[in-house]
Amino acid sequence: MHKETGLTFDDVLLVPKRSSIRSRSVVDTSTLLVPGIRMAIPIISSNMDTVTESSMAIAMAHEGGIGIVHRFLSIQQQADLVQKVKRFEGFIVENPICVSPQLSIEEAGQRMDDAGIGGLMVVDDKKHLLGIVTTRDILLAPDRLKSVETVMKSQSQVIVASEDEPFEEARLKLHLHRIEKLPVVDGDNRVVGLITAQDVIKFHKHPLATKDTKGRLRVGVAIGVREEDIKRAKTCVDAGADVLVVDVAHGHSDHTIRMVEKLKKSFPDEPVIAGNVATPEGVRDLANAGASAVKVGVGSGSICITRVVTGFGVPQLTVVAECAVVGHSMGIPIIADGGIRTSGDITKALAAGASSVMLGSLLAGTDESPGAAVMRGGKRYKIVRGMASLTANVDRKSLDRHDELEDEEWGEIIPEGVEAIVPYRGNVADILHQLLGGLRSGMSYAGSKTIRELWKNAEFIRITDAGRKESGVHDVNVL
Repeated sequence: MHKETGLTFDDVLLVPKRSSIRSRSVVDTSTLLVPGIRMAIPIISSNMDTVTESSMAIAMAHEGGIGIVHRFLSIQQQADLVQKVKRFEGFIVENPICVSPQLSIEEAGQRMDDAGIGGLMVVDDKKHLLGIVTTRDILLAPDRLKSVETVMKSQSQVIVASEDEPFEEARLKLHLHRIEKLPVVDGDNRVVGLITAQDVIKFHKHPLATKDTKGRLRVGVAIGVREEDIKRAKTCVDAGADVLVVDVAHGHSDHTIRMVEKLKKSFPDEPVIAGNVATPEGVRDLANAGASAVKVGVGSGSICITRVVTGFGVPQLTVVAECAVVGHSMGIPIIADGGIRTSGDITKALAAGASSVMLGSLLAGTDESPGAAVMRGGKRYKIVRGMASLTANVDRKSLDRHDELEDEEWGEIIPEGVEAIVPYRGNVADILHQLLGGLRSGMSYAGSKTIRELWKNAEFIRITDAGRKESGVHDVNVL
């Protein structure tokens, strides 16, 4: 029997070190998601269907992290969410949505609503620019059954930019002409892109945002290990996904390793994150298969009952520390997924060797998480569920079959997660602000200006139940 004691976050504290850091503001929380993709903050939103869709992914990227869109959608639905994130902002919106001049005003308005945009390029069948129709044109139109050419701003009235126009010159055009949309056209007046005033504003509003080389927000997608997931991966990569996440309950398995190998063969330039594993051997095997980063943690999530149902798992801090030894030696970032409840837990996970952490339940109660808030006892809550919970299993099987399950099939499901509620927490930016404030303070206590320095300086000490009690609020009545 393996006699080593497994430890989790509440079992330890970090020993304060001599520090030359005079202000938390000088602490650098940037980290690698995967080699080649750096984030300003070491936080990823979980690929759970109650945590990350396009709104969460956009918010996470704005704050310097990244969101992983869950896979419990049709392939096209998942790709559409990716496109929504990629189109949200950028130096140039490539392939902007274009419509025919014969499209009805009503249909044009619906397309704008569906895409979450405020304007459409009107083009002929060869994509030559004919004009622009905006939300204002739609709202003020007296007859919404007429075609968009009756309300659009015609080509002669439209200010355009060339393909090679510098960003600052384009920004100046927007300002001088008091316009919000600047079509980008080639030498033959064909639409090749779009620059918007909102994108210019967003660029300056979110200086730490996680963006690709074209100025678009980065986003990841989760996929499974079935053959159809190759098609899912291709569709999402074509839509602009920046990273693929092979996400299964037991990542140290032959089918996961084979899927990573297939993905790297099919998409050699696309980073692949794989998991979840609970051993250094799991990290090594996935890395050798081509994984760019590995997610670690089995059964540590607040809504996960894998350890109870199966008897398998390793306490999370031990997992991170042991897996990080292999990860660091192979140049593979480790993502600590699960078990994190406080900013102190984030600091401990990073100190143990993780490059970043993945958060689920902590973010599930925010405005940006999918689903509406519910009321209970006069307080607002949002639903969160494990992706191995009963309802998630049922929904997944129904999605696969495009049909509802029979009564007897419900009894065949062995759930390894639960469905729960978490308090409504407002917007995700405020939550991240609090978590990062705690992390920066923690790094300053370790005398560490960077996460790499934290790896070197960290010293853990085990604590007793009495020490744990002493660490929290005690002997007072909290107001």
